[in-house]
Amino acid sequence: MSQATAVTDSTFESEIEKHDGLAVVDFWAAWCGPCRMIAPILDQLAVDYDGKAKVVKLDVDANQRTAMKYNIRSIPAVLFFKGGKVVDQVIGAVPKTQLESKFKQHATAGKTDLTVKGAE
Repeated sequence: MSQATAVTDSTFESEIEKHDGLAVVDFWAAWCGPCRMIAPILDQLAVDYDGKAKVVKLDVDANQRTAMKYNIRSIPAVLFFKGGKVVDQVIGAVPKTQLESKFKQHATAGKTDLTVKGAE
């Protein structure tokens, strides 16, 4: 069972920018009520998309360099990375359906492997 894990300014490049697949980053802060509202949703999506998406959290107060690099002005901010580049974002506390839709869109985009699990 996988949950969203923490990254820092010092680990962001190796964990996200050099990651080939889909990576989803939750930019948050402990004092942010809306951030606490979406945290369990992202934890559940991390479980649901285990093996398809890497889900991480970055505390903007403790990791200001990365937050500034990606121009994070409002939180929560959820950025979707593919091949180390930002491909989409969701700003603010949004319903699970909206986040899940983005996960589905980006986890399946560009897939060419049509192998059905269990059919090998």
